[in-house]
Amino acid sequence: MSKHLQRDLDRLQRGILTLASSVEAAIHKAIRALKDRKIVVAREVIDGDSLIDSEESQIEEECLKLLALHQPVAVDLRRIAAALKINTELERMADLAEDIAERALHLAELPPIPVPAKLQRMTDLTTTMVRQSLDAFVNLNARQARLVCRLDDEVDTYNVAIIAELIETMKKSPDMVEPGISLFSATRHLERIADHATNIGEDVVYLVEGEIIRHRPVEED
Repeated sequence: MSKHLQRDLDRLQRGILTLASSVEAAIHKAIRALKDRKIVVAREVIDGDSLIDSEESQIEEECLKLLALHQPVAVDLRRIAAALKINTELERMADLAEDIAERALHLAELPPIPVPAKLQRMTDLTTTMVRQSLDAFVNLNARQARLVCRLDDEVDTYNVAIIAELIETMKKSPDMVEPGISLFSATRHLERIADHATNIGEDVVYLVEGEIIRHRPVEED
């Protein structure tokens, strides 16, 4: 690998990590706005999405420039291909965080609804998946990437439990139906963020091993 390609790959990696940090912060803010009925925080997430979109576009342009300029092969080519896919996954996570913030704004106008305690644990686990999937990318660690994929089952379990709790709350009080549906929607958005983190984990396995494991049970690997 030429020193110029290595320099450009390092810059690309820093850009992705910066984007990931912005996305992780947006997720935390969105859930905080949801739980604490913080309108100002929700609007910060919504207003900040345009900056994340701009970062995503810059990274995509950088990836295309690297492909044209260096014509990489083998692992270098896979690294840029993985970066392109990870970049898209992060932008979609940011969109979902914005969706959660919009639910928070709607909920702030409705009667307060008890927020299941499991929602914070689900959020912590989801952001852990995001962080570890990016660590796996930086360190070219396929084992860590597979562990991220396995964590998705725990997030799904939290999702099912939270939705069941919300349904019971809505059954007990008609006034809770509208806020319950909004909270239900926000929980599903969070679960989708975990799915995107799983996709990044699968992209890392492809990067390191050249093997596509998407649509296959994690246990096989």
